[in-house]
Amino acid sequence: MNGRRFSLKPFPTADLPPDVKITGSIIRHSNTLTINYMLIGPLADLAIPAPAENQLRRNALWEETCFEFFLCPKNSAHYWEFNLSPAGHWNVYHFTAYRQGMQEEPAYESLPFSFEFQTTVLRLSLELDLGRIIAQEQALDMGISAVIKAADSSITHWALAHPGAVADFHRRDSFIVAL
Repeated sequence: MNGRRFSLKPFPTADLPPDVKITGSIIRHSNTLTINYMLIGPLADLAIPAPAENQLRRNALWEETCFEFFLCPKNSAHYWEFNLSPAGHWNVYHFTAYRQGMQEEPAYESLPFSFEFQTTVLRLSLELDLGRIIAQEQALDMGISAVIKAADSSITHWALAHPGAVADFHRRDSFIVAL
């Protein structure tokens, strides 16, 4: 079993909502990945999409509040991007290389995740079958991130690391978790 806790950092030049934190945990057990996010702060000051009656695969979720993570086989150029909206919408994209060859990943027809809303805490939990995209023994590098939209429509970008001059979750050098 491989697991750890994390805390996301906002991109340094962002106009940050006051008193917002994003923490969580990841565990890889065999070929199951469990990820939990916790958005802590005054949620009324944020633009959090309401839960949808029908949770669908959707594009451009990163234009609103969205939790994301990236998985890349060790020493490989290709990778996957996972997007999870508090509304329940989701998507998984496969890239052949840095921002190239973007295609929806057909191996997933749904993602088993849930959200729990409280006054000052939003929790997301996902248990993912990695066997749909990788072999059990395959080592992975992972990037964890989030896009948070404030009530005033400003957007902040959060990640484990921001190695570039602009916020860019796709940079391979930001996939700093080894699984």
